[in-house]
Amino acid sequence: MKIGAQVSRIIDEYPVGLAFFGSVLLSLIAVLGTATVGRDAALYIDIAQQVTELGPNVAWATFDWPWFSLLLAATHSVLRLPLELSAYLWCGLFFAGTSALMVDCVRQRSPDLARWACLVVLAMPAVNAFRNDIIRECGFWFFCTLTLWLASRWQSRGGWLWAAVIHLAIAAAALFRLEALLLVPALALWQLPNLWTPNRRMQFVQFSILPVAGLVLVVVTGVLMSARVVLYLDMIEPRGVFASFEMLRDQFGNSLINKYSQDEAGRIIFFGILATITLSFVKLMGPFAVPFALRRNWSVLGTYWRDYRPFAWTALLYLVVLVLFFIKQQFMNARYLSFLNLLCVPVMAMGLAAFVRQFPRLGKALVLLGLLMMLANVVSTGAGKTHYVAAGRWASSHIERGVPTYFEDGRISYYAGRGYVLPSLTREEAMSPTHAAKFRYFVIEAKGDEPWLKEWLAAHQMHVLEHFKNRKGATLVVIGR
Repeated sequence: MKIGAQVSRIIDEYPVGLAFFGSVLLSLIAVLGTATVGRDAALYIDIAQQVTELGPNVAWATFDWPWFSLLLAATHSVLRLPLELSAYLWCGLFFAGTSALMVDCVRQRSPDLARWACLVVLAMPAVNAFRNDIIRECGFWFFCTLTLWLASRWQSRGGWLWAAVIHLAIAAAALFRLEALLLVPALALWQLPNLWTPNRRMQFVQFSILPVAGLVLVVVTGVLMSARVVLYLDMIEPRGVFASFEMLRDQFGNSLINKYSQDEAGRIIFFGILATITLSFVKLMGPFAVPFALRRNWSVLGTYWRDYRPFAWTALLYLVVLVLFFIKQQFMNARYLSFLNLLCVPVMAMGLAAFVRQFPRLGKALVLLGLLMMLANVVSTGAGKTHYVAAGRWASSHIERGVPTYFEDGRISYYAGRGYVLPSLTREEAMSPTHAAKFRYFVIEAKGDEPWLKEWLAAHQMHVLEHFKNRKGATLVVIGR
């Protein structure tokens, strides 16, 4: 009992520090259990490698928003750390900073909720499932959370300097993902009532003048109008949005048999998108969705709107961004949605606290489930793609540079020291009569004894040079003459 009381006291007194160091520990566990980097990670690290060898201009030729890669290259140049290690260090620090800042945001407004916010931010799958990944979202999440933390400080203190620092944080977040710019209108909507309050009107002016000046500068000079910026502007352009929605509606309507259903295709599509986002959002909450099965706990949404208005406005605008993205790109993944869950950490903390008060025994079970989820997010029981690493290293020592080689996955070429190369052809296209003669080697996912492959090898006078398997039997083969 004494140990439990001590632990409880530490959590209550140091929730922010616990969130930071707990996050560092979780990231370390996740990274140590990772066999290969992800596709995005291979791309970012490859660009950073090119920058260290050829200079920063090469980054823009490969990717239209390479700021994360430039950060990795700069870190490597200053500290002489391997690029992959630099990437993991930055992502780990961003994760830890995001966790600590979010808990502190809750602690400032609701001190009794800080311990629950600490558990939620370290355990919910939305963000924590990506701890072993090297992704730009880590920096995006950190600087967006920093912006909201700064905004809460500025609200009580005011001042031009604090307002400028808020915009610097937004700009830093936008270097990772441009969606961060939605924080400007979100915080402007939060401050809008101050425009009609004489003693707070100056605070609205302090916040608004810098983005207005920045917008004028962009329009006049045309700076920052990269392909990525143009793409985002096209995504929110009303006529383009309506055209994409009408195309999606017509495609879906034409697949329906009943005419009356065809007439409702637009509504079905729109509410289907909202339902898909909602279901994914709930799934990414993990066990912290349980308190909201009780309608009485929905009242915390009113508290969230009252006490966490900057978070609420940002969440609403980000939901609009997600809907627009779904309409334009016709897909959604957990990584994009996770920021919405992060913004709702105060809601989940309030719901969890209410549930524990209402059902003490079930509350303890839910907390235990949260702790288990915390570990499940970072401890992998899968085999991992170790065969990618082995195949890449074999290719590095057995296939000369410059020899035409088809790698089915860009990570194999990454581990082969050829850089991350996205295949322009599918495996079927590359091995078709039209393209097969262009390559001397093929590194593909196959067992090696399939009938189709045996026929292909005989027809092209090639054979399997090497097999590589992971622990669960997934196999890569190297094909050559």
